[in-house]
Amino acid sequence: MKEEEGGPPNKELYALLHISPEASDEEIRKAYRQWAQVYHPDKYQAPHMKDIATENFQRICEAYEILCDENKRQIYDIYGMEGLTSGLELGPNLNKAQEIKEELERLKRRKEEEKISTHLRPSGTIHASMSLPHFLHGDGFMRGMAMRSDVQSQISKKNTLAIAGNLEVNGNAGGGAATAVFRHQISSVSSIELLASAGLHALVGIHSTRHLSLHSTATIAFAMSLRDGSLNLTNTWTRQLSDTATGNIQLGLGPESSISVGWQKKAKEMSASGEVKFGTSSFGASAHYTHRFSSKSHGRIAGKVGSTNLELEVGGGRKISSFSTVRMMYTIGIQGIFWRFELHRGGQKLIVPVLLTRHLNPVFATGALIVPTSLYFILKKFVFKPYYLKREKQKASENMEKTSAKVQESRAAAEKAQQLLQNVANRKKTRQLERGGLVITKAVYGSSKALKKINEPVEANEDESASQIIDVTLPLNFLVNDSGQLKLHEGVKKSGIMGFCDPCPGEGKQLYVEYTCGDGRYKVVVDDFGELIIPQEGHRV
Repeated sequence: MKEEEGGPPNKELYALLHISPEASDEEIRKAYRQWAQVYHPDKYQAPHMKDIATENFQRICEAYEILCDENKRQIYDIYGMEGLTSGLELGPNLNKAQEIKEELERLKRRKEEEKISTHLRPSGTIHASMSLPHFLHGDGFMRGMAMRSDVQSQISKKNTLAIAGNLEVNGNAGGGAATAVFRHQISSVSSIELLASAGLHALVGIHSTRHLSLHSTATIAFAMSLRDGSLNLTNTWTRQLSDTATGNIQLGLGPESSISVGWQKKAKEMSASGEVKFGTSSFGASAHYTHRFSSKSHGRIAGKVGSTNLELEVGGGRKISSFSTVRMMYTIGIQGIFWRFELHRGGQKLIVPVLLTRHLNPVFATGALIVPTSLYFILKKFVFKPYYLKREKQKASENMEKTSAKVQESRAAAEKAQQLLQNVANRKKTRQLERGGLVITKAVYGSSKALKKINEPVEANEDESASQIIDVTLPLNFLVNDSGQLKLHEGVKKSGIMGFCDPCPGEGKQLYVEYTCGDGRYKVVVDDFGELIIPQEGHRV
């Protein structure tokens, strides 16, 4: 069973038996006996009812068989049904959760290695420099162009080969280079790389990395130029400062010796870095901060200052598809004022810096910042956003078409399961009404977006939302216990509950419940994997 992206493990077997993932063996056996009494085929005489009961009884038996076996349950808890169908062998040598996890990881790595070994991983960059002043003086718009292409291949379990080539043209001058890097994984904590390059920067080198501890890594690199024979030695020490931050110190010895101290932080909504570098004939400092406004857009500010550089950069980017991101940056510094456009798609990049002027005129600098920013917001409102909304709607429609057959099959199975629950659920509902206890008056499970429209007039959302939700009032009334309470366990996907189904695969889902208890009316919405305990006073309408 697949898990929804970003969600907790899909523990549908626990939902099916209506038990907690922490349930004891006795609780599992008790739940199995209760459900077996409901769905045992011998209870039904009509052929179609007997068929429905047989189908659901088999599901109950399969869930019980897995969850009552300690080894199978451990595998299921770690990797779900995938672990049970991946070829993992059970036995006395695999009787601990960690051993099971390691063995399954080994099988996954072997499959991944077989997949990787048959594929090359290419990447490339095109850098096209343009100049507005040159164009105005009749010298052409292009200043220069550089192209780089890399191909990396996993040639064996421990060996990787990367080959790269680049060409560069600037005015009437140009050149090229070819580079090959061979990487060998010596052990789980150390690796070595051999480097050779010919062309613009002809050199040979060796690069070694070792993990000194769980949080520390050391790297040493040695390179020799084939042009003048100069040597360069670089040592780098990296330390994990926290879950989201790392720091590093680098010492370089050669024609231009230097020492630098850096820091990087990467969290869910932001990333930042900074570096200070002192060399024998120069010094410099740089920093950047990126803030993610959403999963698709971000803003960035960066700066550089030093003996040869003074620069400030602001801008942002947006993800336009699963593989593509566009960025627009504005840079002002001692070299002039630039716009820079970037398109990233997969491993390929197109970078186009445009020199606007070499004179730091405050009025021009302000205009160069305001004009593209205003243009961006205009395009975003009237072009990009309508296009994205239309495309998202189209993708959702395509997804519904692809999964419609599966959803219809799941709906049919859920409706059949509800037929067998109906008599018991109605008796429980009647008993609770007589006591003034808990009665579920309305329960709907499905797309979060569709549930937001649940209280709108039917005509306004019937066609759009009906296919993305399922009525689960009856199953929830069945699950109300004799004490007049209902509990759905945390971390268990609700589509696995008997009488439920997933009406919109791949989308976020919630459960909407209206209920009465005594003279009170209540309403609650809970996430797909969230815990639900009712009645609660906080739900009162």
